[in-house]
Amino acid sequence: MNVRKRDLVVIGGGPAGLAAAIAAKEAGCDDVLLVERDRILGGILNQCIHDGFGLHTFNEALSGPEYASRYIDRLRGLPIDVREGTIVLNLSRDRRLQMSSRRGYEIVEAKAVVLAMGCRERPRGALSIPGTRPAGIFTAGAAQNLINMENVMVGRQACILGSGDIGLIMARRMTLEGARVEAVFEILPYSSGLPRNIRQCLDDYGIPLFLGTTVTQIHGRDRLEGISVAPVGPDRLPCGTERFVPCDTLLLSVGLIPENELSREARVPLDGRTNGAVVDDTFMTEVPGIFACGNVLHVHDLVDWVSLEASRAGAFAARYVAEGGPAGEATVEVRPGEGVRYTLPQKIGGRRDCCLSLRVTAPARNRSVAVREGERLVKSQRFARLHPAEMIRLDLRAADVEGCHRLEVTVE
Repeated sequence: MNVRKRDLVVIGGGPAGLAAAIAAKEAGCDDVLLVERDRILGGILNQCIHDGFGLHTFNEALSGPEYASRYIDRLRGLPIDVREGTIVLNLSRDRRLQMSSRRGYEIVEAKAVVLAMGCRERPRGALSIPGTRPAGIFTAGAAQNLINMENVMVGRQACILGSGDIGLIMARRMTLEGARVEAVFEILPYSSGLPRNIRQCLDDYGIPLFLGTTVTQIHGRDRLEGISVAPVGPDRLPCGTERFVPCDTLLLSVGLIPENELSREARVPLDGRTNGAVVDDTFMTEVPGIFACGNVLHVHDLVDWVSLEASRAGAFAARYVAEGGPAGEATVEVRPGEGVRYTLPQKIGGRRDCCLSLRVTAPARNRSVAVREGERLVKSQRFARLHPAEMIRLDLRAADVEGCHRLEVTVE
C-alpha cells in the first residue's frame, strides 16, 4: 500500500483542531491536513446552541455554531486539506497514521502531528450507582445532542447529578422545552460549574441546587421512576437519611475525560492529574513531533482559551516542521503545590515568555497564586476569587525564570 508523506496532520476538527490548523498554515506550513471523524467540522460546538462563546476572542456573545463558523470560514479561505468523515485508527510513536473513510484505507507519515481530539463525558458505569438499568438515564451531553440536533425530547420530569457546566445548561434547556427539573445534586461542597451558569441556568429558573448530596439508588424497570438521594460526609460517602425524588429522566454531568486513546497508542506519557499529555511550553509532548492542545490536553472552562492555546500549538508545530526539530529542550520543571490541582505546561524551556494554566483545589477569596523556586518568588498574582471550575492563567516572562530548574505553584 502507498504511504503518503505529509508535513503536518491535525487530528480533530473541533475548536482546537480548527485553530491549530489555521495557525499552522498562517505560520508558513505549506502542507496541513485536518482530519475530522464527524461529517461536519465544529465538534461539540455544533450542539451548543446557547450563547456565551467568544467573549474574549471576538468581544461578543456567540452561540456554539456561530463561534465555530468564524473559524470554519477562516479555514475554508486557506489552502488546507480537510478530511471529514475520516477516522484515525492508529497513531504510532514515529507519527505514522492509519486512517479510514469512504475513500478507503490510507496510511500517512507526518513530520508533525497535533492532537486535538477533545474530551468525552464520564458515563454511569464509572459511578457505580446501585439500581436497575431503565430508560431515561443520559449523560448531559447526549441529552443536549438529542434535543438540539435530533429534535428529540428526552423526558418531562428530570433530575441532574453533577453541577458541571453542561448539566447546568441542560437544566435551563429542559425547562425551556417544557420539562420540570426537580433539582441538581452535587457531591462536592461547592458547584463544579461556572458561577455565571449557576445564576443564569438555575437561579433564574428557580431550580434548586443541593450541595454535598449524591444519588444512592436508581428506581424503575422499563422507564426511570425516580432516584434516591442522600447527603455525603467529608469522605463523599452517603451518611444521612435517604429521600426519594420522582423523575422519568436523570442527566449525568459528572466530569469530562480527555479523549486520549490515540495518545496512548503513540505511547505519549500522560499526566495523572489532567489525564492529558505531559507537554512543554511549545505544547509538544514527550514524543518528538507530537503536539497536544485543547480539551484532549486538559479540560477547559472556556472555548476561547481552547482556541488561544491551540493557535499557539499550531504555530509551534509549524516551526517544528520548518526547523526539523525543537528549538531546545525544556529544562525547567513546573509542578503544583499547596492548593493547586494541576499546572500546565509541566516543563518549560525558559527561553521564551509563556503562560501557565492551572486549577485550584478549593474555592477561596482574596488569595494569591505564587510561583516559587525554593524561597525565591518568581511570580505572584492576587485574585479576588478562586474557584476550581475556573481555569487560572499566569503569564511568565523568560527573564523571570532565568536560572530556575524546578518551579512550584501554590495558593498563598
